[in-house]
Amino acid sequence: MDFTRRSVLTTGAGAVTLGTLAGCLSDPLESGSGEGGYAAFFALWDWANQVAGDEIEFENPVDTGEMGHGWEPDGNLAPEIASSKVFVYLDTPEFAWAQDVVADLERDYEGEVEVIDGLEGMGPYLIPFDGGEDDALPEPDHDHEFDPDDVSRDRFDFYDLRSNDQLGYWHIDHWHGGVPDVPVDDSVPIGAVFRDNRERVVPLGPNEAFQFDARLAAGAPDDVLEIESHGDSVSLIGHETGATEIVFELRHENEVVYDTDAAPMSIDVVEEVDGGAGEFHDPHTWVDPVLAQRMVDTIADGLADVDPDNADVYAANAEDYKNRLADIDRQFEELTENAERDVAVFVAHDSFQYVERRYDFELHTPVGITPDAAESLDDVADMIDVVEEHDIDTILYDPFEAPDDEQMPSAARMLLENSPATNAEPLTPAEGTTHEWADQGWGWVEQMEEVNIPSLEKALGVHE
Repeated sequence: MDFTRRSVLTTGAGAVTLGTLAGCLSDPLESGSGEGGYAAFFALWDWANQVAGDEIEFENPVDTGEMGHGWEPDGNLAPEIASSKVFVYLDTPEFAWAQDVVADLERDYEGEVEVIDGLEGMGPYLIPFDGGEDDALPEPDHDHEFDPDDVSRDRFDFYDLRSNDQLGYWHIDHWHGGVPDVPVDDSVPIGAVFRDNRERVVPLGPNEAFQFDARLAAGAPDDVLEIESHGDSVSLIGHETGATEIVFELRHENEVVYDTDAAPMSIDVVEEVDGGAGEFHDPHTWVDPVLAQRMVDTIADGLADVDPDNADVYAANAEDYKNRLADIDRQFEELTENAERDVAVFVAHDSFQYVERRYDFELHTPVGITPDAAESLDDVADMIDVVEEHDIDTILYDPFEAPDDEQMPSAARMLLENSPATNAEPLTPAEGTTHEWADQGWGWVEQMEEVNIPSLEKALGVHE
């Protein structure tokens, strides 16, 4: 699709026909003035209203009690969205209906509708559809004491730690691959994997014998980029647009034992990085409180474009809300630091990969990231094995995947009946809201604080 986050669409008087949508939906704007907006599902709707404040009111087309991911409208939304100021969505096939609406707006309407893609610029942070296990960073061998002379100097691999994607490798005296562009006022974390002559992975870190580091190459511009060293990785922080060169180092007890000075790596610092979700990436970025902050900034930027007179209001609202998201991040950190286990069972589709990767725990799920996938008896048997192996008492379930007249999915009940687990707690990916939560005025933050964090504390064994 040729749309960018802030595409301006034109709106005409003719009726629109959507091949996949039929019927109609009532106008969400009481005034009918076209001054409101639409957001594709609950989390985006909540964030858009938090950022917009009193300036723009957003409508969520997904009914209370329904899951936003996997939802399909039964009405023709394009005319309603075309009469509003802005549409916030995720440009990914996992929300194909929203992509279809945007394509139809582009084709059939004249006028102005701001289209904000919450995934714009998120490409480097996305997890591949298959979870990226083949490219995952290998675990270091802590059971061996490495001699610097045994560590390979001919090759090491380097990774983008935002997604754990391998970027390339160093071979003798030259590079295969390269480091992605670094945005101004942002950072790109780079990790490396060194092996010895028996292919054992060398532990890296500030408290290890070996450290990974980097420096500016001799004579390279020093005003475009800052290098922050962490021992096991380096962060490249963009200061102003331009290009420079860096040299990576392997240190042993803080002494440089090898570097890439033979061929410094070229780094470009750019104003903004393009790129959103690809066809084969997990779209559940909204569950991660750190990535959520980036998406909130994207919404604020888009609203400022459509309503520049209130740009300062949107920026201030976004900063206030990001502070609340940062507090959720801190609560997740504390939770996992105090947990007695790092594995739980989640009877649902695999919607928490970004949270699992960030906070270093595992939710065993019976199916992948698609919400309409059905678990088999073998999947249930696998979950029983995990419960038994890790002595799990509390399992987790997605309340939006339960039948209308039941509290939890049938697979969760089956697991309780056939395993040592005795308790089940809800875990919500904030794709929707329930009538009870809506009555209490809960948004994304409250779902995390009131539902997810207490449930994960029980499932991972956090004791006061």
